[in-house]
Amino acid sequence: MLRFGEHGLPLIGTGDWNDGMNLVGMQGKGESIWLGFFLCEVLRQFAEVARARGDQSFTALCHEEVVRLRQNIEQHGWDGEWYRRAYFDDGTPLGSAGNTECKIDSISQSWSVLSGADSGLGNDVGNSIANIERSRMAMKRVDERLVRRDVGLVQLLDPPFDKANMDPGYIRGYVPGVRENGGQYTHGAVWAAMACAALGDGERAWELFTMINPVNHALSAEAIDTYKVEPYVVAADVYGVKPHIGRGGWSWYTGSAGWMYRLVVESLLGLRLAVDKLHFVPCLPADWQAFKIHYRYRETVYHIAFSQTHVGDDGQHGVTLLVVDGVEQLDKVIALVDDRRDHLVEVSVQAR
Repeated sequence: MLRFGEHGLPLIGTGDWNDGMNLVGMQGKGESIWLGFFLCEVLRQFAEVARARGDQSFTALCHEEVVRLRQNIEQHGWDGEWYRRAYFDDGTPLGSAGNTECKIDSISQSWSVLSGADSGLGNDVGNSIANIERSRMAMKRVDERLVRRDVGLVQLLDPPFDKANMDPGYIRGYVPGVRENGGQYTHGAVWAAMACAALGDGERAWELFTMINPVNHALSAEAIDTYKVEPYVVAADVYGVKPHIGRGGWSWYTGSAGWMYRLVVESLLGLRLAVDKLHFVPCLPADWQAFKIHYRYRETVYHIAFSQTHVGDDGQHGVTLLVVDGVEQLDKVIALVDDRRDHLVEVSVQAR
């Protein structure tokens, strides 16, 4: 049984992904717009599982809930230029232009793209296009308000929580600009880069990845003295407040590291695995001409060589040719076989 609040959005309880927002819904009425997007993706994936198992009634239920949830998100979650983050128990919005603190939170914007809630599932094409345009606008506001190129970090939210009347929870116990409270929380920063890639904005996606990449925080003695933590592992957070701007927080953070891996392999290099099928949706830098991936499937290795050329705006783009062991694959998909042999794969990509 799915439980929703007054606006038809998921209840936030004492925290969602951001457990520091533990007072937003402590009375059982607060709602989470981000969790609405996330739930859309969960329902979409469960619908695929149910369909594969022949459970048509559960598939239909998932679709119906996604349609209802999408409508409620668009009606009550959109703030005019970006998506709100949540509603407090008393109905006060959070992550709104009308707030003095946390006017915008990045993860609602990123997940408006990543959730598949703008895929038009169960709705007409017109509504789908409208949502995509909202997502594009929202991500543009993330770029303008949360990406701090001067110091090389991506804030989770802004302005930080400090003294406003509405208390979101223990997140306010962090110094403004530190950790979830307006610093870079790498989980959220990676999601922003993934969303840019999903929207086809490869230049921005790679720029954010370059900013997040810990190696790039240690390219000089001065940078190392600022960052202070290991540059060969992912840190949970990076401080965004003087005098510690650019200082790394908790390192060896496996949650963010896992998402960083998916950002590189899936969103940027474009490898997508679906059971025993491998297909490609690369989002490559304009100056890349070629690269190789050695992909192991159980006890079999596929040596995949990519080459990229450029075409005009009117030309075909994306994967245009896929050859496995000298045989062209017209569906541009590798049907993976564990035959313990080496396989040679050629993938041709055309970029605009």
